[in-house]
Amino acid sequence: MSTDADVHASQPPASDGLVMGKDGMAALVDVLIRRGFTVVGPTARDGAIVLAELRSADELPYGWGVELEAGRYRLRERPDGAAFANAAGPQSWKSFLHPVRVREWSADRVEGELVFTADQDTPPRYAFLGVRPCDLRAIAIQDRVLTGGAYRDSGYEGRRSGALLIVVECTEPGATCFCVSMGTGPAAGPGYDLVMTEVVDEDGHRFWMRSGSQEGAEILAELPTRPADPETRETARAGVTAAADRMGRTMPEADLRELMAGTLDAPRWDDVAGRCLTCGNCTMVCPTCFCTTTEDVTDLTGDHAERWRLWDSCFDLDFSQLHGGPVRASSRSRYRQWMTHKLGTWYDQFGSSGCVGCGRCIVWCPVGIDITEEAAALHDWTQSGTSASASAPEPP
Repeated sequence: MSTDADVHASQPPASDGLVMGKDGMAALVDVLIRRGFTVVGPTARDGAIVLAELRSADELPYGWGVELEAGRYRLRERPDGAAFANAAGPQSWKSFLHPVRVREWSADRVEGELVFTADQDTPPRYAFLGVRPCDLRAIAIQDRVLTGGAYRDSGYEGRRSGALLIVVECTEPGATCFCVSMGTGPAAGPGYDLVMTEVVDEDGHRFWMRSGSQEGAEILAELPTRPADPETRETARAGVTAAADRMGRTMPEADLRELMAGTLDAPRWDDVAGRCLTCGNCTMVCPTCFCTTTEDVTDLTGDHAERWRLWDSCFDLDFSQLHGGPVRASSRSRYRQWMTHKLGTWYDQFGSSGCVGCGRCIVWCPVGIDITEEAAALHDWTQSGTSASASAPEPP
C-alpha cells in the first residue's frame, strides 16, 4: 500500500508511564481549567457522542458505546462504565479549529465613509480531551494544509497554536473504522501532549498515561498517579493490539494513489452515481476536508455589511461554477472528484493521503455509500483485465 500503515498501527512507544485511576479524570479536567484552557471532550447528548465544552469529568460518556454501520449510528449502554470505548462521532476537532462559520470583517457607513473592521478576536486556548489517533493525524493533515504552505490561514493558526492535545488510544474500534489501512491507529502517532490508554478489568478502572511534550509532562505531574505496573501496561498494549485486529473495514492492498489515477473511466463511477445524493454529508463530517466559500450580508439600511467564511463542499453544484456553468455537473463527476482527491491527488498537493480511516463518511452517508467498498470495486476492476478504453465516455 501507499500508506505507512505499519508505523502507527504498531505498539505504543516503549515507556513505563504512570497510572491514573478513574477519579483522576476529575483532577485532570480541573487542572486544565485552572491553567486557563477551554476543555472540549466527548459527551453523550441527543443520541450521539458529541464534542462539547466540559465543565467537569462527570460529563464524559461513562458507560456509553456506539453501534456503527453504513448509514447507521446508535448509542448503546456498556456495563463496564468505560468513558472512551466508543468510536468517532459525527463531529471532529475540525469544528473547533476550522469552524463552520467565521466572520472575517464588517463594514459600517460612518459620516458617508465606509469603515472596515477586521475580526481579530482572541481565540480560546483549547484542551482537546479524548482525541482519537485517527483524528490526531487529521489535525496534523489540516496543519499542513492550512499553515504549512505559502498561504497561511491566520485564524486556524491562532486557534491551533495554543491547543493542547490529549489522545486516547483506541481499544474498541467501530464496524466502519479502517485506521490500520491508512496507518493512523489504533495506537497514537506523534504530535500529542498527553496520551492515555483506558483499562477496565477486575483490577479496576484506570488509565495508562504518558506525556509527549513539556507542558504535557507538567500537567501529568499535577495529577494523582502512581508508577505504572507491568500488568496495566501489558493489558493496555494488548487492548490496542486487539483493536488493530478488529477493524470493521479495510482498504484494498494497493497503491491508492495509482488506483485512483488509473480508474478515472471505470464503470463503477456510474454505479455510485446512481446511489449518491450529492448531499455533502461525507465532506461535512470528514476531519480533513477544508474547503470554504464566502458570503457577504448587509442589513436593511445598507449601512452595515459583513463577510463570512463558511464550509463548502465539492458535492455542491455551484462549487465548480465558472462562466457558462459548473465544471462538474453530474453526480458521477462530483463523487469521483471527492474520492480521487481524498485518496489520490491529495498526495500531489500535500504529500500524504487526505483520508485517516475514521469511517465517518460511511456512517453519516444517508444511503450508506462505503468508501472502502468503492475502492475495492475499483481495484477489482483493474484486476479483471478490463482496459480503460473499453468503458463508456463520462457524461457531463
